[in-house]
Amino acid sequence: MATRKQRAQAFVELASHDPEATSAFAVARERLEAGRALASLRRFRVFEIAGALLERDVIAQRLYGSTQFYNPAKERCTLRVSESDATPAPEADALVLVTERGGDRREGAERWWRHEARQRIEVREGVVWALAFAPGADAAALAEELAVTRDRAHGLFANPHFQDHRVVVGGAPPLDWLTRRVPRGTRRGGRPA
Repeated sequence: MATRKQRAQAFVELASHDPEATSAFAVARERLEAGRALASLRRFRVFEIAGALLERDVIAQRLYGSTQFYNPAKERCTLRVSESDATPAPEADALVLVTERGGDRREGAERWWRHEARQRIEVREGVVWALAFAPGADAAALAEELAVTRDRAHGLFANPHFQDHRVVVGGAPPLDWLTRRVPRGTRRGGRPA
């Protein structure tokens, strides 16, 4: 009988000023209609780890012990091992996940984990943009509008030619956010056809 994979998610953010997030915030506010209601913007790298994982402390130690995931001297990491665990972004933020088609697998991290822990795991990585909007703004619609670049006046985070996106508003994403299948009738970017 096959054992069910356990999953964990690690959100990694620079501990200091993030120039990429600052630049994206300025562009959104100054040049994009959907960005006018944007109150703040943060950027995270997110890792999803699947396999026969152990308890939270052991996973945290392994993440801390390898530069395959993050550098504790300049980044901070928030680990989620349950759907009820919070992300480092406020619950009201819209989270936009961006992944490269076919390029999200981190085989180097998988090899490191296998060598260190004698465990086979699967590691995937994406970028998450946490968008906070002014009170009363339609966060879901505005996040979707900002997610995919269509032209100079629309979109910012994902290039539709080689990247996919998914949006979560009002809560934490599922632990299989990067690998979850997009329902039929949905375009690659995560929006209805």
